[in-house]
Amino acid sequence: LNASILIVAVAMLSWHLVWMKKHSYAISHHIKQMGSKIENGEQSISVIAFIIGLAILREGSEAVLFLFGLSAGGTSAINLLTGSVLGLLAGALAGVVVYFGLARVPLASLFRVSGWLIMLLTAGLAAQASSFLVQADVLPALGNQIWDTSQFLSEKSLLGQFLHILVGYVAQPMGIQLLVYVGD
Repeated sequence: LNASILIVAVAMLSWHLVWMKKHSYAISHHIKQMGSKIENGEQSISVIAFIIGLAILREGSEAVLFLFGLSAGGTSAINLLTGSVLGLLAGALAGVVVYFGLARVPLASLFRVSGWLIMLLTAGLAAQASSFLVQADVLPALGNQIWDTSQFLSEKSLLGQFLHILVGYVAQPMGIQLLVYVGD
């Protein structure tokens, strides 16, 4: 079940990346036009409110999938709550940064950077799914411990947990995890 949920999330994020790569220029151009029309009073602000609502709905569904996966994987309720609150605060801070400054960054650059971050997140989720499939004897491990960096950066540390969630950091990866991570 955990692997299935992660695979669905990987598929959704991969589709998102491909779609954004194809349409980022057109979206960037359209957003600039819409912003100008709203600023000039030619377009109702309700259009942008609807777009924002859809984006929140999509992101919220992804957050629910991720939290369910973490919960099913044995993460404690206090860790889920702490992570959720920190994520909410980080999201609010990101919103403030976007509102007061990042909006001046060219959208093409913003799409490119966010695309790379989503690609790293997707690779980490795919590697974690492969770990669950090894545990279920569906995939071979291809080596149980390729290296061990837990002395330098434990997965249980705050930074290790952050990197595990963000980019799929594993202190003692299996060969299949590396293969899936790099292949994704």
